[in-house]
Amino acid sequence: MKIMLATKNEGKIREIQRILSNTSINLISHNDTEIPEVEETGSSFVENAIIKARSASLVTGLPSLADDSGIEVSFLKAKPGVKSARYAGENATNEMNNIKLLNALKGIPMEKRSACYRCVIVFMRFPDDPFPVICSGSWHGFIAEKPLGSNGFGYDPIFYLPEYKKTSAELTDKEKNSISHRAQALKGIEKYLIRQHNN
Repeated sequence: MKIMLATKNEGKIREIQRILSNTSINLISHNDTEIPEVEETGSSFVENAIIKARSASLVTGLPSLADDSGIEVSFLKAKPGVKSARYAGENATNEMNNIKLLNALKGIPMEKRSACYRCVIVFMRFPDDPFPVICSGSWHGFIAEKPLGSNGFGYDPIFYLPEYKKTSAELTDKEKNSISHRAQALKGIEKYLIRQHNN
């Protein structure tokens, strides 16, 4: 089954392709077929994922898969949340976002730095799909006091996991892709697609 992946984030593309690599799903990305940038005007991860999935399906005529994800910090009342990719400004880099978040938590003790990575994945069969499949995942940790590790992307270098005594960026791809918020959400989508394929 050919599915359009509605993102231009290379980190997400690599991660989603790896997680779904053992399935018969043929993921098409913007590297294969051009898709427009979409303004994420939703107030929730679900709304933004639907906006992206609908746009990609409309442009390509293919079923589409869209991810909207971000990090919520308890001390900051769930910010940056849906604004995670644009936390330090519209064209912010991962590093700029990380620095802004570390500055916002300067002097805050570790026990008050709890954070949660959220991911919503939406699958749409066609642009006007009245019943899109929506799956979500959450991954709990803490915001480290400084960046560590070079793997992953986004807030991974400052997302600390006490049970591993590592940040997400210090995990191997295999470790991350077995426990992350994105892996959890994709498991639900994978089960749905396998069920559809077998029916």
